[in-house]
Parts: sequence; structure tokens; C-alpha cells
Amino acid sequence: MSTRNKKFLSIVLSFAMVLGFLIVPTNITQAASNESLTIVHVNDMHARVAENEGSKELGFAKLASVVNGLRTTDSNVLFLNAGDTFHGTIDVNLTQGEEIVKIMNKMKFDAMTPGNHDFNYGYNRLLELKEMAEFPILGANIVKESDKTSDFEPYIIKDMQNGLKVGIFGLTTDETKYKSHPSNTTGIEFADPVTTADKYVKELKNKGADVIIALVHLGLDESSVNTSKKLAEKVQGIDLIVDGHSHHMLEEGMLVNNTLIVQAGSYTQDVGFVKLEFEDGKIVKKTAEVMTYEDLKATEPDAEIAKMVEELVAKNEPLKNTVIGKTEVKLEGTRELVRTGETNLGNLITDAMRKSTGADFALTNGGGIRASIDEGEITLGEILTAFPFTNTLAVIKVTGEEVLKALEHGVDAYPEPAGHFPHVSGLTYTFDPSKPVGQRIVSVMINGKPIEKTKTYTMVTNDFVAAGGDGYTMFANKPFVGEGGLLSDVLAEYISLTEMIGPRVEGRIKAVKTPTVPTEPTTPTEPTQDIKHIVQKGEVLYRIGLKYKVPWQELAQYNKLKNPNLIFPGQIILIPAK
Repeated sequence: MSTRNKKFLSIVLSFAMVLGFLIVPTNITQAASNESLTIVHVNDMHARVAENEGSKELGFAKLASVVNGLRTTDSNVLFLNAGDTFHGTIDVNLTQGEEIVKIMNKMKFDAMTPGNHDFNYGYNRLLELKEMAEFPILGANIVKESDKTSDFEPYIIKDMQNGLKVGIFGLTTDETKYKSHPSNTTGIEFADPVTTADKYVKELKNKGADVIIALVHLGLDESSVNTSKKLAEKVQGIDLIVDGHSHHMLEEGMLVNNTLIVQAGSYTQDVGFVKLEFEDGKIVKKTAEVMTYEDLKATEPDAEIAKMVEELVAKNEPLKNTVIGKTEVKLEGTRELVRTGETNLGNLITDAMRKSTGADFALTNGGGIRASIDEGEITLGEILTAFPFTNTLAVIKVTGEEVLKALEHGVDAYPEPAGHFPHVSGLTYTFDPSKPVGQRIVSVMINGKPIEKTKTYTMVTNDFVAAGGDGYTMFANKPFVGEGGLLSDVLAEYISLTEMIGPRVEGRIKAVKTPTVPTEPTTPTEPTQDIKHIVQKGEVLYRIGLKYKVPWQELAQYNKLKNPNLIFPGQIILIPAK
């Protein structure tokens, strides 16, 4: 058992309530008095409204029960959201955030600050969501470029039951200018967080605030210029910073210059709790805890919120049946094919990724493609089936040397299927599977020119690969220089721009064997005839290759197949003589 789990066992208690079984930190419940303030905080939920046990996401119904349980025993509770909430899953994205705001209204959030992804529907839509919200959305540093005024309240002052006045102001990262699509922030800018915070801390103190909380979406990434840590170092008088953006899980918070910084992971996988204790109106103790999905999964979901979430999913079923385009060919997403070579669906998604961001080239892992899409009409549901993960676009800077390492990694398991097999756009590569792993890449071209090891390129991939997922460790910890929407959203938009699509396998990825020169003359032998294989119903080239122990790419090249994804019953496939 980990030290953290031992600690939790020593500091948590369980109690029965009307809403069901709930576990909460002892240091929170025991301090529910007139001399304390409790804060429940979440951040970077990315629209994870439904519980997902596989991903360890608590969902909004159980989160609501956690908060309601505390409110039952403590009248001095604040429920705060540090941003990146309105966008991220298809059920929420389809209504551009409207339905999630309705759920959040019922959950009675006390305040929120927008994160960069809350701008993903565009600035005007964010303002519309703000008007729908029955809780304040704070943005002290979100100002218009023209006159420096703001469409957002900079702060609020909450009068608690115990007489405390709590001042809360909001800040959003200036990285929003490139970590949401640039068009989403046209005409606005993000004022310096330190200067802004200093101004409003003084103003809140002058208005009698006993406690000052900065509700921010700044993060703690070392690659960021403006972070919550910098804010605590530079601005005096902030008692608590409730942070988001970098997805850090600070188990006990971080104390900087007597300012407590807290952040609770992401995706409702964690929930944060803070207790501030007072004597004679002054804070004498600050404590923070984070509880995980495992700690809270036994919580009975709030019935009203659970019903709203269920209705949201059901409501979107007709939208999922919406036809967004047509294809004149089957879009190949068969597991064995997308994990061993180029397919037309791999080409289509990477083309969409590159067009959406303007990156030099695109790379995505074949394991992210989960199904084929049949010829004919394409529904949104089919796209969601093919791309079910909530991966978003990430643009990073990479050197030619790093690209070569990535491609070597991508083909290391070939001809065995592997989820990390790389599909590409704007880039072509040839590899020799007969060579040792790590020495297989023969040539790479980026936009028609040979790759340069020392040159820096912009690459768009998905956030999973960008974080080092699927073994792409050479990309881990790189700052994002641009971001985009869900892969499914990006693909749907790309398809909708053309009346009829027909992507092909173009030779972006080639597996070749380097010819070997015999060391001594060989005795001529009678040539062995090629084997003629007659395609049966349901067969694919990959399976035929496995039968004869010949890579399907070699079969495609030998038979001069223009589209190896399209073979038909009765067609003859020649198997090269050995």
C-alpha cells in the first residue's frame, strides 16, 4: 500500500447521508464551524459529464453528491471551477456547451474562470454561455484590444454564513491566443496576470474582503511564462490560488510566499478540498487534500444530475445520425491494416489535422483509428465509432533528428500490428523491415524535400502522442505551440467541406527490402512459378499476406494495386515465388 493510501486511511471517514454513501476528508468535515471555510475545487474537466470507470472519471452526478454532502454538514462551502469545462466530449460539443451549462447551474457552482479550451467555440459563443450560466464566470485579464474594457466581471465578493467576506478574482492564460484556434480570440487580449492580480487584490482588500482567492487557469508548466507559482511569488495578499491548465495533481497543495496553490488533476479523475481555519478573523491554518476516483467511486450519484446526463446522451442520438458527407470508397480502418501500413482513412485524418493547424506535417498513431467507414453516406456516429477517443490536436516543434527517431519507433514491430504505427501527411517515408530495429528508416521527405536532421519543423499530432504516449517519448514534455479540437470534430469538418470524398493510398509509406548482392555465383535453378490466390468473400490483403508469409505491402506492390484496400471476390492475387 502506498504512503498516500495509508495517509488517506488515517484521515478519511465515512458517513451515511440521504444522497447515499460518501467518503470525505476528515480534516474538512471536522472543521465545519464558524471559524472555517471549505473550498471544493475542480479544473480541466473537459466536459466529462458522465462517469467512466475505465478512465477513472467520476462524472458530474457523483461530483454533485460530493459537494451536496459537504453542504449538508457545512454552511460555509465554496464550489470553484478553474476552467476548461465547456468543450471536450462529443455529447457536450454537439450543443456547443449549452447542455453542460444547464447541468452546472443545477450543481450550483459558486464561480468559474474560463480556460483556453472554453474559447474553442469562438469568443462570441463563450459570451453566450456566460449569459446562460447562473454562476459568475470571472475574467479580470480578458480585455478588448480596442479599448481595454472587458465583457467579464473581474471578481465577486461572497458573503458567507459565518460572516466572512471572500473575494474571488479570475485570470486566464495568455497562451489561449495559440492554445485555442487564433480566430477564437480575435479582438481580445490577455492582460499581464501579475499586474492585473495586484490591482484587484488591493481593490478587494479596500472593499473589506477577509479572504482573497485567485481562481486561475495558468498552470505550473515550466515552459509557460505566466504560471500560478509566478503569481504567488510576485503578488502579495493572495491567500489561495485555485489553479488549472497544466493538469497537475497537487496532493497537499504548494505553499509559495504564504499563498497556497491547489490544482486537482483533470477529467473529474480528482476532486480537490481546501480548509481555511480562522481565529479572530485571521487565517491561522491552510490545508489541502485531493481525492481520486478510487476514493470517491462508492458515492451515490445525485439523481437529478444523473437524469440530466442520461437525457443529454439520449438527446444527441439523432445528431449522431446526422449525415455530414459521402465517400465513394470504403474508408479503411481495419485494425490489422492501420497498425501495419498506410490506409486511406489514415491519410484522410492526417490531411484533416494538417489543414486544421497549418503544421508542416501531421503524424498520428494507427491505434487511434478504431473502425472502417463504409462507402456511401458518412454519419457523425460513424466518425465517432472510428475515432472514439477524446484526443485533441497538439502542435509541437520537432527536429529532423527527433522525427527520424519517432519513425524508427513507429515501425519497430513491423510486420506485426502495432498501435504506434505512424500515419502521416506532408511527410513520406520508406523503411526496410529486413534491417535491425532502430535502423529501418531508409528515406524521409517532408513536403517534397529530404528531411534535415538539424532543421526544426512544426508537427501536429494528437495530445496522447504529444505527451509521449504509445512510446513516443521523444515528444514528451514539449510545449504546445498550437492546439486544436477533437480529432473526430476536425475530421467531420474536413469531410463536410467536400461533396464527395475519395481518399486513396498514395505511397506515403513504403516498406522495401534493400537488394543484397550474392557473395559468390549461384547455380541457376528453374524459376518457381508465382502462386495464384483467388480472393474469397470477406478476405483482406493483410490476411492473405499472413497466409503466405508475405507483407501485404509487398503483395500490393507486386500486383500493382492502385488501392490495396479494395480487393474483390474472384480477383487473382499473385504471390511472388520464393
